Amino acid sequence: MSILIDENTRLIVQGITGREGQFHTEQMLEYGTKVVAGVTPGKGGQEVLGVPVFNTVREAMEATDANTTIIFVPAKFLKDSIMEAVDAEVPLILTIAEHTPVHDMMLCRRLAHEKGLRLFGPNSFGIISPGKAKAGFMAHKIFSQGPVGFMSRSATNCYETVFMLTNRGIGQSTCIGIGGDMIPGTTFVEALPDFEADPETKAIVMIGEIGGDAEEQAAAYIKEHVTKPVVALIAGKNAPKGTSMGHAGAIVGEDGSGGAEGKEKVLKEAGCYIAESTEHVVDILAEILSK
Repeated sequence: MSILIDENTRLIVQGITGREGQFHTEQMLEYGTKVVAGVTPGKGGQEVLGVPVFNTVREAMEATDANTTIIFVPAKFLKDSIMEAVDAEVPLILTIAEHTPVHDMMLCRRLAHEKGLRLFGPNSFGIISPGKAKAGFMAHKIFSQGPVGFMSRSATNCYETVFMLTNRGIGQSTCIGIGGDMIPGTTFVEALPDFEADPETKAIVMIGEIGGDAEEQAAAYIKEHVTKPVVALIAGKNAPKGTSMGHAGAIVGEDGSGGAEGKEKVLKEAGCYIAESTEHVVDILAEILSK
């Protein structure tokens, strides 16, 4: 099995006529994802790579019975694009743009959750269920089918770990880009139940980083509700306080809040395996899965 996306995913690409949208649509089609529609206002009636383009998400939904959308638009236009997808009630909404205004994302998250829709990102690489479907910009050749579920704030650390896992013969069930902005549409806590319920996911990897309290919240949930082994890696141990490091949400407060040490402490207390590096994640998983 996989979670969130699979062979039955029917994908809309918002911003399909732009450079990034068109390039990644081609990659997703080559992987076998069913891209059924594109949306660019004012360009309805055109085709991109054989995919029909519509003026609105609602028109695309009505014409194609899509169930997922991925948004390739700049951050300043993301709020309107998400709100259009929410208004059309697309069940799964994936957002890519980085540095989305915080208040925009606060509003979009609330509206999506009120309608029971799943919203991922911003600043996410998307979601891939290896061998089944991908909705995102990840280099799909490094992924392979298997029993490890991934959720990560960092694309780079996820890719590096997945590449080493695949080379060790350990595949992945589904990999989720939680995203590195300050207000994610879906948190670790909200993604964990999906992996816990998936019978083919035997272990879970959580790649976090400094900033915020998402990992602490996840630790509390894991302690009470997760029975599968969880391997956690917290990036940014050597980051100076009060300085944003890479991702908009990756910042340790002057009082030390959001630091790696505190996150690792509560995760360890919740029963997680704590990895010191991406390579260490692979070593821990190899041992877990060999039992």
